[in-house]
Amino acid sequence: MTYHFDFAALLPYWREFARGIWLTVQLSAVSTVLGFVLGTLCAIGRADGSRGVKWLVAIYVEAIRNTPLLVQVFIIYFGIATLGVHVSANMAAVIALVVNVGAYTCEIVRAGIESVHKSQIEAADCLGLSRFQTYWHVVLRPAIERVYPAITSQYVLLMLASSITSQISAEELTAVANRIQSDTFRAFETYIVTGVLYLLLSFVVRVCLWLFGLAVFVRRRKLGTAI
Repeated sequence: MTYHFDFAALLPYWREFARGIWLTVQLSAVSTVLGFVLGTLCAIGRADGSRGVKWLVAIYVEAIRNTPLLVQVFIIYFGIATLGVHVSANMAAVIALVVNVGAYTCEIVRAGIESVHKSQIEAADCLGLSRFQTYWHVVLRPAIERVYPAITSQYVLLMLASSITSQISAEELTAVANRIQSDTFRAFETYIVTGVLYLLLSFVVRVCLWLFGLAVFVRRRKLGTAI
């Protein structure tokens, strides 16, 4: 059996692919920022919070990390609708991605926080730094710098995981590809193109995060190891 590739059949759909890419980028960017904030706050709570806060964060992290993202998406989109709370597919996608990546970010940042030696905190206290100044300058910034490569890898995975939101009709790249292949009956070509586009997106995300690391972390910029 021979198969004749016909990528030309996909050319009329380039606008649909572009819209899918744009929504994927939007979902990833918003989820990255909000997920980082959520994960960092949870990491601080788990590392230096009260016993109750530590337990709550631990339950959240373990529950999210040990259940599939698809199930989490369904709970947010379909589950809470039964409670009378209705959200759009895109909003449900963002919430699910933020909640998911926040749990992983929490553990990554917590590892960075725990790598800061207590003597550095004691030295900050001796210098009269406030609790906020100590956490920001002595604990948090060095901690994030140390785990930045792991964080960047997690956010690339987040961008790829956004494809799961196609199951709730979020019109990102995978959802667009599903619709195009059903119209053209060119599944092989459609998903090859989609795979290449995801590869390019992954490269672009890594480059952007690398440039961000160069801009934020002076020492990494000098060493040339922003990621």
